[in-house]
Amino acid sequence: MEKSPGNTAARTTGPEAAAERDHVGPRERRQSSTAVLEERATAASPAPLGFAAFVDETGKKRDLVRMKALATGLLALATVIYLFCRWMESRGSGGEWVGYVRAASEAGMVGALADWFAVTALFRHPLGLPIPHTAIIRKKKDQLGASLGSFVGTNFLAPDVVSAKVSSAQISWRVGRWMADPGHAARVAEESSTILRAVVGVLRDEDVEQIIDNTIVKRIAEPLWGPPIGRVLAELLADNRQLVLLDMLAERAHQWALGSQETIDRIVMRDAPQWAPKFVNVLLAEKIYRELVEFTWKVRSNPEHEVRLAANKFLEEFADDLQHDDAMIKKAERIKAQIMGREEITGMAEATWRAAKRLILESADDPNSTLRRKVAENVQQLGERLRDDDEMRAKVDGWIDRGTRYLVGNYAQEITTLVTDTVAKWDAEEASKKIELQVGRDLQFIRINGTVVGSLAGLAIYTISHLMFGG
Repeated sequence: MEKSPGNTAARTTGPEAAAERDHVGPRERRQSSTAVLEERATAASPAPLGFAAFVDETGKKRDLVRMKALATGLLALATVIYLFCRWMESRGSGGEWVGYVRAASEAGMVGALADWFAVTALFRHPLGLPIPHTAIIRKKKDQLGASLGSFVGTNFLAPDVVSAKVSSAQISWRVGRWMADPGHAARVAEESSTILRAVVGVLRDEDVEQIIDNTIVKRIAEPLWGPPIGRVLAELLADNRQLVLLDMLAERAHQWALGSQETIDRIVMRDAPQWAPKFVNVLLAEKIYRELVEFTWKVRSNPEHEVRLAANKFLEEFADDLQHDDAMIKKAERIKAQIMGREEITGMAEATWRAAKRLILESADDPNSTLRRKVAENVQQLGERLRDDDEMRAKVDGWIDRGTRYLVGNYAQEITTLVTDTVAKWDAEEASKKIELQVGRDLQFIRINGTVVGSLAGLAIYTISHLMFGG
C-alpha cells in the first residue's frame, strides 16, 4: 500500500533538512504535513468542466455540418478544377501545367470519394444503396456495446486502476478536514436530527410497542425463572460473592444492636408479667441488650461463625432447589406470573416507547440539546483525528482500498453490463446519429486529408511518370 501523503511530507534529505527537522516540534510537523496535503489536494483537483461540453448538441451539430460542408467543398473544388483542366486539354491550350493540375485534382477526387464512402459507411448506406459492409454501426450496435463494456471493464474497472485513483483522491483526509470544521460538524448533527425525526415520524406507535413487547417483555416472561436464577446464584456462591453481602448484613445488624437499648427496654416492660419487679425487668433488658450486642459482634468479626455458615448453606440449598426442585420452580413461576401481571409490567412497552419518542423528538428539535451537541462534538473529533493522525488515516485508507477492490472485483461485471444493456436498448438509427454527432466532426478530417493526400499522390505519380516516360 502506498504511504499516506502525510508521511511523505518530510522526505527532504541533507544536513539543512536534518537541522530543520531537529528544531521543529510535533505540532509544526503536523501543520506542515497538513499544508502539504492541502497543496496536493488542490493540485490534484481537476479544473471544472463546462456543462456545455456535455450537453451542447446544437453546437456539435453546427460543427459537424460545417466540417461536412468543408470536406464536400474540397471535393467540389477538385471536381471543378478537374473539369476545367479537361476542358483546357480538349482545346489544346494551357501547356504542360494543365496535366499536372488535372492529375492532382483527379487523384484528389478519388481520395475524397473513397474517404467519403468509408466515413459514410460507418453510419449509413452511401447514397441509400444497400452495399455490403456499410451502415456498420447500425448493424453492429450490440457488438459495439459488448466491446465497449469489455473495454471499460478491462481498462477502467481493473482493481489496480480504481485503487490507484481512489488512493490519489485522499478521501479520508478530505473527509476528515471537512468534518473537523465546526460548522460542518453542526450541519451533520442537524441533518442527522432531521433524519432521526423523519424516521420516528414514520414509525407507528402500535408497531414499535408490539416490537418492544415481543422482543423484551415476552422474552423475559417466556423461560422458567427458577433454573437460570439458581445457576446465577450458584456461580456467585462459587466465587464467594455472597461474602460481601453477609459482611454488610452483619455490620448493619451489629450497628442496630448497639442502638437497640430503648427498643429492648420497651418490649421487656410491655411484655413482662405484672407481678415482676421493675428492677428485675431493667436487669433483664440490660442482659438481653448485652447478649445481643455481643452476639452480633461475634457474627460480624468471625468469618467462620455458625450464623454465617448457616447462611451460606441456606443460599447453596436455595440455589440448588431453584434448579432442580419442582416445588421451588413452580413457586418461582407463580412469583413470575404475579410480577409480569402487574400493570407496571404490562404497560412497560407503551410507556417505554412514549418516553423514548418524546425524548428523541425534543432532542432533535432543540439545537442546544445534548444529543445534537454530542453528535457535533463526535463528528468534529473524528474529523480532527482523520485530518491529523497519519496512523488512523492510513488505517481508514486501507479499509477504503479493500472495500474498493472488493466492489470492483465482484461487481465490475454488473457495471459493464449496464453499458452493454444501455447500448443494446438504443434504437439503431438513434445510436448511429448519437455516435456520429460525437465523433463525426473529427471523421470529416479523414475526407479532407483524403482529398489533400490524394491530390499530392496524384501529382507525384504523374510527375514521376512524366519524367520517366515523357509526355
